[in-house]
Amino acid sequence: MQKLMVILISFFTSPILFAGAKDRPFVQDYSIKYQVSPELAGARFSRLLIDRNGVVYVLSDFGVARTYGKTLVLDRSFRPLARKHTLNLGLFQGNLFYLFPERLLSNAEAGRYLFHLPNYRYNDFEINSKGEALLLGDEDFLLLQMNTGEKRSLPRPPGKQRSRPVAAAGAFYVAIDSTIYRIHGQKPLPFYPVRSHKITALAYAHPRLWVGTGEGYFALNAQTGEQVLSLQTRLPWRHITCFVPSKQGLWVGTTRGAFLKKTTGQTNYYASKRWLPDDFVIDMAPDANGNMFILTRTGLAKIAFREMTLAEKARHYQHILRSRHIRMGFCGETRLRIPGEVATGEIVDSDNDGLWSAMYMAAEAFRFAVTGNPEAQKNAWETFAALERLESITPIEGFPARSFERIGFKFADRDRWHPTADREWDWKGTTSSDEFVGHIFGYAVMYETVAKTPQERQRIVAVTERIMDHILRNHLYFIDIDGKPTLWGRWSPEYLNNIPFTVGDRRLNSVEIIGALQFAYAISGKQVYRKKAFELLNRHGYLRNIMNSMKNLRYTDHPLGDEWNHSDDELAFLAYWALYHYAFNDSLRQKFAETIDDHWQIEKIERNPLWNFIYASTGARDYDLEGALWTLREFPLDMVDWRVNNSYRKDLTLLPANFRNQESKELLPPDERRLMRWNGNPFTLDGGASGYSERTGETFLLPYWMGRYLKCIE
Repeated sequence: MQKLMVILISFFTSPILFAGAKDRPFVQDYSIKYQVSPELAGARFSRLLIDRNGVVYVLSDFGVARTYGKTLVLDRSFRPLARKHTLNLGLFQGNLFYLFPERLLSNAEAGRYLFHLPNYRYNDFEINSKGEALLLGDEDFLLLQMNTGEKRSLPRPPGKQRSRPVAAAGAFYVAIDSTIYRIHGQKPLPFYPVRSHKITALAYAHPRLWVGTGEGYFALNAQTGEQVLSLQTRLPWRHITCFVPSKQGLWVGTTRGAFLKKTTGQTNYYASKRWLPDDFVIDMAPDANGNMFILTRTGLAKIAFREMTLAEKARHYQHILRSRHIRMGFCGETRLRIPGEVATGEIVDSDNDGLWSAMYMAAEAFRFAVTGNPEAQKNAWETFAALERLESITPIEGFPARSFERIGFKFADRDRWHPTADREWDWKGTTSSDEFVGHIFGYAVMYETVAKTPQERQRIVAVTERIMDHILRNHLYFIDIDGKPTLWGRWSPEYLNNIPFTVGDRRLNSVEIIGALQFAYAISGKQVYRKKAFELLNRHGYLRNIMNSMKNLRYTDHPLGDEWNHSDDELAFLAYWALYHYAFNDSLRQKFAETIDDHWQIEKIERNPLWNFIYASTGARDYDLEGALWTLREFPLDMVDWRVNNSYRKDLTLLPANFRNQESKELLPPDERRLMRWNGNPFTLDGGASGYSERTGETFLLPYWMGRYLKCIE
């Protein structure tokens, strides 16, 4: 019987056979943040430039600074200039120019560029490709021919607010209040009046002059003044501070982050401390490799780009997880004492150590099945041992703890813990269906992929039997140390069948227990599990519960019916693995495929790779492979849980309050929303933990390796 069951399992869980997607390189963006040296603490930054040698310069009211490694420090490279009061910086032919109160100079060309000026008369300048410099002051402008030294004073147009000057095709442009002036000849001439908005930024890229305002941006033909792009307002944020046209598209700095408007029409938004020191962008500058340096009020960051495959990305998360998140085999969260500083991290217990660790264990099991890597096999068994001990550490046979820790070091929910008899350990009770689903899913994947010997399989059989026997012995409840059912460990008919069909728990818990009974029967051959499953399916209506359409869920006057529970989506899809692959017969398997399809049709807008690949494992051909790959590629490399806000964005269509708590019509990419596991709502616009924790990365690893195992990704 046991041998027959193994053969059936192998058949039903073999990878899908239709073609997947090649793991082709894509462009991965990530942020490198520069430490600001203590000598610049409190400095006001105003300008950012990169010279032809790749040296990054920043102008501050403390002096000129530059980067050394990943630190921004005051620049003392040139002793005669180090302590001088620098009013502004500029570039000509890639060389740095300094504007001091009484002179404009450069170290380029053996220092031959040196022009004396009236003291403190001019405070800004720009140099065009012809070697003409336009200097701006509060009283007049000055046009300087750098080859001859000839100077010509130009009248300054009236007005208060002035933009930085822009050089373009032999002319200069500057905005004063709401008018753009063109300087080409004897005096500045009005070029374009902006009647309703004050101009905040200008930039030139042939043939367009980009114009930023407090309400968006537009573009003009730089020669004729014709408006060639209307005012763009559907933007992440409208108050523009600077532009950088590039081959990628138009980079736009704002008072709430920066964004790249790609030539394809897509928008990449960079805001929050995941990307920037703060969100008020002062200036931007590209380097020779296409990376973008962004200067904010409090510091400097580089948005870097590199080609990467999903396999390389998986290795990135694997390194983070293995080096910073393994606690006695658990895949554990790290608490950071200093926001964003992973060196200050300490691994702590969580409410769902069992679930998250089971998902990581499954990822390593799939990795072993795909690659044969012995380290993956070793890692999977290491985590299995932790899950196995969750059950053995409690004094209640078959009742798994949520977590355990050495006595005296429990972290979360301290009132839920109990000491072991030897007083060496604490274990956490109130175990929920989350842990149960994690155990069954993880054990099923382990049995299919990693357990190669009778002894290894028996370990999985034994712990599964103990958990299932506890549930059967206690009338389909998890019974805690107080002798009472836990709040969320309930699968009995008297509990579930008193929940309305319009509430998801009735369907979900039926899926969970039937899938688990099927799996327990398949690996043990014990008829008690099969008998109980059919009793629930037929006599108690669990098949009807399972087949209840997700479209029926709605607000219901019931303690569990006030909103859509996205955590339940995660539990359902994980439970579908055992429900479908271990179905007792083809008829049930077909029905289960239909109910999984019903659920996926609602969830497909989330482009969730885990949901998609579990759905694909049923043989479904309409799963959203492109959406799954998009989510994996857009997953942020930074696993620190930063606070992220998007509800203020002007490029989103906000929705009224609704049952699913979908806050916007548009689905933002993972690197623009708060970091979350698959139990989170991807349409939540605001949230995060202000940088005080680092997530583990199993959220990426499980769908990636499952996709590889199923040959969705090749």
